[in-house]
Amino acid sequence: MAYSYFLNILLLLFMCSGNNDKLSEKSGWQTLFNGKDLSGWDTYLGPKYDTLLKKRESMPLGLNNDPSGVFSVVNQGNENLIRISGEHFGGISTTEEFENYHLQLQFKWGQLKWAPRKTAKKDSGLMYHAVGPHGADGGNWMRSHEFQVQEGDCGDYWGCAGAIFDVKAKKDSKNLYVYDETADMLSFGITSSAGRHCVKSPDAEKPSGEWNTVDLYCFGSTSVHVLNGKVIMILHNSRQTDEGKETPLTKGKIQIQSEGAEVFYRSIKIRPIEKLPGNLLN
Repeated sequence: MAYSYFLNILLLLFMCSGNNDKLSEKSGWQTLFNGKDLSGWDTYLGPKYDTLLKKRESMPLGLNNDPSGVFSVVNQGNENLIRISGEHFGGISTTEEFENYHLQLQFKWGQLKWAPRKTAKKDSGLMYHAVGPHGADGGNWMRSHEFQVQEGDCGDYWGCAGAIFDVKAKKDSKNLYVYDETADMLSFGITSSAGRHCVKSPDAEKPSGEWNTVDLYCFGSTSVHVLNGKVIMILHNSRQTDEGKETPLTKGKIQIQSEGAEVFYRSIKIRPIEKLPGNLLN
């Protein structure tokens, strides 16, 4: 009898384990950085910057051609991280496209900065719904929406190479458009009268050198920028423009910028969602 009871307990544990596995497969995270190498990612580097002539060369280094190791995996504090040196402008992008998801990653700044941004703020960026050719934006990045990663400006929006979002915003004392849920809806993109840049609000960034957690929610044509647990912008009506014709932009690759500063990324993961969490929109 004791033996039969023991077998029943084992069977119950096995069934529960199987159910948990199914639950994990259905609603769990997909890791985009395996902690070992850059499998699942492509690199793209634009033209080099000539520090003597103080201008960029004419030809890009191109796809998966990274002789200086701008993108690498390094060990720091017994943990493997993606290091982006910032030495050349460009990006690292997923080989896979995504739609209707919650993306989470962490970043922190390194020490190095490079010309032509050697005296500027440390800069990188999370590009999402990235589509079309590499180098479409400034010769370095794909058409995409940008969740800005820049000292003091993390969470700002930039519409890149024809990407457009509508955001509730109004001008501040510096004549910049700032996200404000009580304001009128404005369009931000390369063809928009408001420009392609909207400032986040509030500021939720940690001091330089500390880890920041980015959460990006995208569902349908709406996205939500979250930094360190705080909603800092809600964006609507995602679309793109080509020769004056606008079409929806609701999926694409994830691209992370190299833009003149050393930066580290870790814990990059994504999971599908069936709707935006209600607490984000309150």
